Amino acid sequence: MSSPARRPRRPLTVAAVGAATLLLAACGSGSSGGASSAASSAAPAASSAAATDAASSPAAATSAAAATSSLPKTLVFSPLSLAPPALKGLSEGVKGYAGKQGWEVIVQDPNFDATKQTQQLNEVIDSGRAGAAWVIANAPTSMGPVLKAAQAKGMPILVNGRPDEYGFSGPQPGVTFDYIDYAAGGKALGEQLGACITAKAGGKGKVLVAASAAGQAGKKEFDQAAAAALKAAAPGATLVQTITVSERAKGQTDIGNVLQGNPDLVGVMSSNDEGALGAVGAFAAAGKTLACNVDFGGSDEVLKDIKAGKIFASVALQFGADMAQSFDTLVKMQADPKANGLVLTVPQKTITAAG
Repeated sequence: MSSPARRPRRPLTVAAVGAATLLLAACGSGSSGGASSAASSAAPAASSAAATDAASSPAAATSAAAATSSLPKTLVFSPLSLAPPALKGLSEGVKGYAGKQGWEVIVQDPNFDATKQTQQLNEVIDSGRAGAAWVIANAPTSMGPVLKAAQAKGMPILVNGRPDEYGFSGPQPGVTFDYIDYAAGGKALGEQLGACITAKAGGKGKVLVAASAAGQAGKKEFDQAAAAALKAAAPGATLVQTITVSERAKGQTDIGNVLQGNPDLVGVMSSNDEGALGAVGAFAAAGKTLACNVDFGGSDEVLKDIKAGKIFASVALQFGADMAQSFDTLVKMQADPKANGLVLTVPQKTITAAG
């Protein structure tokens, strides 16, 4: 994969990829925003991280596994689109990482068109050029024919999302699934805000929630987990209002309006980087200091603000690590493409000023 500002009904985050980001806030339905949603905020970091990973990790085990395969060392990478800079950056990261291991990478650009994406994939699979495919699907429900074509060719394929989003109950022959665990991310976010309020405000205070829009990837499970974790970590904290934030400038304005009515706000808990960065701007404009600002995403700008003390913590999607595990898994699958693939999750890491 869907900062995890996740776009409704499109599985982007990767987070992207990011994520990247990351996201790329999840441009997807369900959990499939993995590589997309976070990709919008984390993918630029992922491309540079991939270059570092490629230099430090020769992936000897994966290359040994591939040695027994007659499939070409050619990876087809099909993101949602190459229009978003984050996804463009992610594609460059994939080319860099795979290239270091002697692979050719064919990057496709469906431009957010699910029909075009399936056509492009079917064409390259039918041609026999592809030895593996990594797909950030615009519409998981449309990917059935592509998965069947890959299986018929004995070519491993990795798609974003959970098996159930593609109509399966579990792992499938030659297919690996990769998704963002939003429940785990929400839990970690609530725990961090609770820890901050306990340390800086005696466990009490007013909290504003900057949530993602209705219908976006993983929203329900994320929001529920975050609220439950905050209540457990800081029972004295009070949720005074929930607003929707998907864009920083408007988010800053909306948070500023809430701050006028609640000048004693202690914490802001954001589902994406835009909320946390908007909170930084809103409090600065009001001449106030926000004690506890936490978010889910982990863009470069957010990480800088953590070091500067403007944000307490970020539950950051690790799209560099996800890129490596995704590619390495496909390489291993080439040795036995008819065996069941894996169900992977995008790694997450809680980052504070302490590291």
